[in-house]
Amino acid sequence: MSEIVNYRKMTVEDIDVVYEIEKLSFTLPWTKDAFYNEMNINEHAYYVIAETDEGIVGYCGMWLVMDEAHVTNIAIHPDHRGKKLGGGLMEAAIETAKAQGAVLMTLEARVSNTVAQNLYRKLGFKNGGIRKRYYTDNYEDAIVMWVKFDE
Repeated sequence: MSEIVNYRKMTVEDIDVVYEIEKLSFTLPWTKDAFYNEMNINEHAYYVIAETDEGIVGYCGMWLVMDEAHVTNIAIHPDHRGKKLGGGLMEAAIETAKAQGAVLMTLEARVSNTVAQNLYRKLGFKNGGIRKRYYTDNYEDAIVMWVKFDE
């Protein structure tokens, strides 16, 4: 059974649900204030929401600066993982970035997060380097990945 998923731009009204998903997904979750700042102050921030008939099930944040998109965070609610929603959400984020004029997208992933890395590779991302001790909870390295969109 496949769920119908709607992808749309995040609004301030979505912050409470997004924050709950954030807390369930990360050892160092962003604060609710950080999401308010993204929605109200950061002119480069753009967030895509994945929504089903059950409500918001995931989100992807990015900063669109000049012709580059930098993914800041992406998460799917634990109850909805394994349903290919992350791939759909990343595809929606890529299409959004392209529509906003981006020609390149980049992100960091924990070196231990091979599930995410495999998803990104399926979407055309390549390894771009390592950020040593990037994650402050356990000082794990991050792998930098990027994709250049077709002209």
